[in-house]
Amino acid sequence: MRRTTVRPEALMDAPALAEYVGVPLTSVYRWNSQSTGPRRIRVGKYVRYRRADVDAWLDQRSKGGPAGGGAA
Repeated sequence: MRRTTVRPEALMDAPALAEYVGVPLTSVYRWNSQSTGPRRIRVGKYVRYRRADVDAWLDQRSKGGPAGGGAA
């Protein structure tokens, strides 16, 4: 597994998101295909994630927000 250092202002790719959240990469791909994960951004042909969006998604889930986006 690739180790990725994420700067707070940097956009994360799928492997960095998986590492940040602590889930398998396949979970991130499943979230994308089911539209249940954190908000994502298309940069050309690439999918990226803002750390603020990921943190907001995690906060929503930890406060009993809407179901969806379950971990592996």
